[in-house]
Amino acid sequence: MLENLEKLIRDNAQELVINNPDIPNEQNEQVIQAASGSIVDALKNQIGGGNITDLIGSLSQGNAGGVVNEVSDNFAGKLGALGINMDTAKSIGASLIPMIMAKFFNKAADPKDSSFDLQDILGKLAGGADGKFDLNDITDMLGGGKGKNGVGGGLLDKLKGLF
Repeated sequence: MLENLEKLIRDNAQELVINNPDIPNEQNEQVIQAASGSIVDALKNQIGGGNITDLIGSLSQGNAGGVVNEVSDNFAGKLGALGINMDTAKSIGASLIPMIMAKFFNKAADPKDSSFDLQDILGKLAGGADGKFDLNDITDMLGGGKGKNGVGGGLLDKLKGLF
């Protein structure tokens, strides 16, 4: 999935990244990786935050929804960390990320396009050991799984202390 996402970004980043005089050529690859990393991070946050139903609905309908703003902000921050001017970073993020997210979600929703399989995407994001997403992965995310050091790592375990 990550390779296909980076290819999608690379195929659409020519004008905004590669030909951009504000981005040094030696940083082009880092910018592309920052974009794909920002997308993956935001999707993982959606799953970790319990928004899996919304995410599945968005992916299956081809609608990136509110995830775009999270990705754009994360991406701009990563570009800023690379030393790229923050106004430039925000401008690139505001142009590149919505376009990439729309294409990514449309490809995931298209049963004729196998470059982004919904099952594969969810498997990779949910961290399923077998690379597949199933009921056990949902159970692990919500409370059945063990986090670091063998301690409960699910969403419900994290919420217990709040109440």
